[in-house]
Amino acid sequence: MQYNTQQKRMPLPEYGRSIQNMVDYALTIQDRAERQRCANTIINIMGNMFPHLRDVPDFKHKLWDHLAIMSGFELDIDYPYEIIRKDNLVTRPDPIPYSTARMRYRHYGRTLEVLIKKAIEFPEGNEKRNLIALICNHMKKDYLAWNKDTVDDKKIAEDLYELSNGELQMTDDIVRLMAERLNQNYRPKTNYTNNRQNNKRRY
Repeated sequence: MQYNTQQKRMPLPEYGRSIQNMVDYALTIQDRAERQRCANTIINIMGNMFPHLRDVPDFKHKLWDHLAIMSGFELDIDYPYEIIRKDNLVTRPDPIPYSTARMRYRHYGRTLEVLIKKAIEFPEGNEKRNLIALICNHMKKDYLAWNKDTVDDKKIAEDLYELSNGELQMTDDIVRLMAERLNQNYRPKTNYTNNRQNNKRRY
């Protein structure tokens, strides 16, 4: 399991690791049209996290600014607004307050419920399967942080089914994608003790 301290720092942690992972994924998309669609989806998810602020002036503009910031200003898409420039980013953007809406499982968090809702709306295909795999891995991480115990895929599958009202299922294909994502994110630790011992033998 990879801990938050082992992962790269998030520019805007208030959006959570799941949104940052989606932004990171968008940066890897080669096709510009698909990359644009992915960016639009991320913006919709970000907006759905704070529905009580939709009437706030420039709210949508701020979301696109935040997307640019989270991508390190490297996301090559057609922005609908003139986004903030990196060299003008002197202060952090105003934080967006969290909603107090009731959550079914608090240990999973509000962001996950928004992601599940968005995944339900996705058409069947590779993008939807990858999003479900990301959701399931995030659920396992959140469950372990709350329960401090082991968790099997059956429990995650049951919770996913319940939270999605039966719309999403953790199939064998999703389990395979989950493992692939974990392998991609895994970074083996360097054995500093052995390195020091080996260095001592040289002298």
